[in-house]
This record gives sequence, structure tokens and C-alpha cells, in this order.
Amino acid sequence: MSLLCLDVSNSHTTIGAFDGEELIAHWQVSSDERRTADEWQLLIAGLVMQSDIKRIEAVSMCCTVPSILVELRGLQDRYYGDMPVAIVGPGVKTGVPIHTDNPREVGADRIVNALAAAELYGGPAIVVDLNGTATIFDVVDDANRYIGGAIAPGVELSQEGLARRGAQLRSVELALPRDVIGKNTVEAIQSGLVFGFAGLVDGMVDRIIDSLGADPDHVTVIATGSYPEAVIDQCSTITTRDPWLTLTGLRLIHEKNQ
Repeated sequence: MSLLCLDVSNSHTTIGAFDGEELIAHWQVSSDERRTADEWQLLIAGLVMQSDIKRIEAVSMCCTVPSILVELRGLQDRYYGDMPVAIVGPGVKTGVPIHTDNPREVGADRIVNALAAAELYGGPAIVVDLNGTATIFDVVDDANRYIGGAIAPGVELSQEGLARRGAQLRSVELALPRDVIGKNTVEAIQSGLVFGFAGLVDGMVDRIIDSLGADPDHVTVIATGSYPEAVIDQCSTITTRDPWLTLTGLRLIHEKNQ
């Protein structure tokens, strides 16, 4: 059976297909709020046709963009109504106890990541989801409960803000500079982005571990999302890289709702 998974975030959408537990195909497209349900289906069908996938038999989705979520529900009704479809939200089983002030306001992708972290690695664990818009930290305790996290700006968002608001600044390649002390404007920006965000990740992880009262050697710190390698390479606290953690979580959601 081929399971189609969609992880829709503010800037990018990651699409994957599983055959059992094996991820057999994956793609990344823009999260265009103007895209209709029919256009989503046209996009998905085109990607599937270029792969070795024979037939989609189930769908699992999470979405953090309300306007796109409306279209995805339309996609479900029009094209996938005859098969199992799980859209992460109220009424969908996740198997993750949510210990926050208001569990209903926690983003669907954060719950999916927490589920995958708990199932694959076990708690205590910290998921560091680096995408263009936000840098998100999600925490699973030693009882495999989701207990909250933190949200900071993303690398791409910060870079765009610098280029837009700084009269003499511009967009640069997100690459490792020669030294932390930049000798020109490009390297100075690269240093601030690469080493600055690596410091943000390490500093937040250290503080979260302190708050947990856990032994750092017994906490799994998982980097996921469309993270820039240049930043993650400079992080000393990351123990595991799993770019497909959310897709795996969506597969687990499907399995729990059968």
C-alpha cells in the first residue's frame, strides 16, 4: 500500500510516499495560499506519475496554514473520499499526551514531530525544526509526553529582513564564512546567520535540558525540517539529523487511526 503524506508549513510543503515503513519518494514545493484544491491535486498527480508509485491508497496530512487547510479538505472530499484520510487536528488519534495550557492551539506539525520523536527515539527528546519562517523547539519528556517548547524566527526570515530593512545589506548565500570575524559585508552577514543561529540552537537546547533537569547525555536532540546544513554543522548539541521526521510522524498518525 502506498501512503501519501503532506506536511504543509508557512513557506514550504514536503510531500512523501511510503510503502509500508519505507519512504519511497519525497518532494518539496512552495506553500502557495492561492493554490486551489484542484491545483493541489494536479501538482500531486504530476509528482506521483514521475515516480515508481503504482497507486495511492491512503493519505495523511498536517497543515499550519488555515487558508490552505480549507483547500486540503476540499482535496480530500473531491479526490480522496474513497480512501482513509487523516488530517491532523481535533478528533484524530495521535497517541501523544499534550501537557500544555491549551492543547488545541499547539500546531499540528509540532504534535506530529513529538509523536515521531517519542516512537523512534524515546524521551526525553528535543526536536529542533529549522525551516525558513521559524526555528521551533519541541520537547518530549521521559514519559513520552509533549510538554511544550519555544519558537524563534527562522534563518530565511531573518536574512530577508536584513536585506529588506538594511540600506547597505543584501541577500547572501547561506554558507560558512572564512572566519567568525567577517572581513567584508557578505562574510559578516554569513557569520551572523550561521554562527548566530547555531548559537541560538545550542543555547536554547542547553536551557531546555536544564529545565528538564535531565542528563544531557541521555537527551536526544533531533534536527529536522529543511534546515541549512551550514548552520546545523556548527551546532554542538544536535545528536541526530532526521529531515523526514514529520513525514514519519504522519505515517504513524495513519497507522494509529486505522
